[in-house]
Amino acid sequence: MKVYHGSSVKIIDIDLSKCEPHRDFGKGFYVTNIREQAAYWAERKGEDNGTKGFVTEFEFIETAFEHWNFKILRFNDYTEEWLDFIVMNRNRNLPVPAHDYDIVEGPVADDKVTQRIRFYLEGAVSKEAFLEELKFFKHTHQICFCTRRSLQALELIYKKKFTGIIDDNITQSLVASYNLSEREILDVYFESQTYKMLIDESTGLYKKSWTEVYQLLLSELKLKK
Repeated sequence: MKVYHGSSVKIIDIDLSKCEPHRDFGKGFYVTNIREQAAYWAERKGEDNGTKGFVTEFEFIETAFEHWNFKILRFNDYTEEWLDFIVMNRNRNLPVPAHDYDIVEGPVADDKVTQRIRFYLEGAVSKEAFLEELKFFKHTHQICFCTRRSLQALELIYKKKFTGIIDDNITQSLVASYNLSEREILDVYFESQTYKMLIDESTGLYKKSWTEVYQLLLSELKLKK
């Protein structure tokens, strides 16, 4: 599925440490399958930062929802569970992250919804009345990638052609050779300096064979069987 991210700059590499906390689904990298929604955010962020704004396209591997080793939370609509989750993540008194999901999908709490949430928290509107109102709100969509490992399911369109096979071969070899879980392996690989070099086109590392990249990773990590 093609998804989009609207920002003041073109996205070359995703750095979760730069993502803002206390958003709808917590700190993470957000995309949507609605291009017009991403374009709106690109224009808005661009105006705030003195740029024209950019919409970056990605390919999201949807099988990650069911067949990958991720912890997933999905909201199909505005529900009581969705509201409680939004309120929890926006609570600045809670630690970040406030949950341990890898990927969260659901509607957006846009400006209008956010205002109504504030009224709900202040006791000016009941939860039941607020949820009834939400039935008439415009359809929105977002997916939040909350952990580094989850980003393997999200590929920049222009990078998809040269890193996917290397990633697959390396992670499979690590799982087969080392006494670590798949989840631990993904953390190790996607947080490594080798991976950062691999997705940096200027290094040319992506032109190497996956075995050469694998040996470089092993030298960096000094893993023991």
